[in-house]
Amino acid sequence: MAKVKSWEVSDSFWQKVEPLIPSPKRDPNKQYLRKPGGGRKPMPARKIFAGIVYVLRTGCQWKALPKEGFGSSSAIHTHFLRWAESSFFVSLWRAGLAEYDEMEGISWKWQSIDGATVKAPLAQETVGPNPTDRGKKGSKRNLLVDGCGVPLSLVVSGANRHDVTQLEIVLDEIVIERPDDIEQHLCADKGYYGDPALQIIISKGYTPHVKSRGEEIHKKKKNPRYKSRRWVVEVSHSWFNRFRKILVRYEKLNITYLSLLHLAAAIITYRKAGFIYG
Repeated sequence: MAKVKSWEVSDSFWQKVEPLIPSPKRDPNKQYLRKPGGGRKPMPARKIFAGIVYVLRTGCQWKALPKEGFGSSSAIHTHFLRWAESSFFVSLWRAGLAEYDEMEGISWKWQSIDGATVKAPLAQETVGPNPTDRGKKGSKRNLLVDGCGVPLSLVVSGANRHDVTQLEIVLDEIVIERPDDIEQHLCADKGYYGDPALQIIISKGYTPHVKSRGEEIHKKKKNPRYKSRRWVVEVSHSWFNRFRKILVRYEKLNITYLSLLHLAAAIITYRKAGFIYG
């Protein structure tokens, strides 16, 4: 079987995506509906989705989509906006987590949280001066993952917002129901240290493990069997960075940027569930 490239949509993936595609007939936003009567045939949903994945993976501009492979780039972008407004991409991520939980089992016992800053030169929402980049405009991706690095929650904030200020909302925004019968630990770096943060972590039902990288290295030297668990969230951030459209944020609005992040999270999740994308 031929290897599927990272920007291509495999048959197995499409089988999971297709039932969740929003129907134009049920869309309340009339401006996106096709007028009855003549005109071109509707663009196939798979081609639309493949075009969106291509943009996400390669980082090309919407208008630079290859016409020979995807047709009208403006039509694909219009459908992307409609699907974003219908919460399709977060629904796909949620369905992927349910699939992953059934196939592999979500590793709830050890979870990790951390933020990663990206440049956002054109952003108009959830953006702020980046203190690590001479005050240039930036956004922060605040991420919670399970013990294997699979994303469970994702919140976007301005680059000037400290990680700890987003702690509670990240823990509240887990997109799948969190079990209450499993012992759960939360690993974080020293940016989350302090009594207010620890109280939030404990109030949400977690056992906190807030350590700096130096502490973990020291413990590893003293006890070779010591297992550092915080690194999985850093690995997950690196997976997100492989989607070039979100490596630098060029999306002006929060809804479109979040939708791209949700799609990236869905692809990561389905891949971990055993589906092939490349």
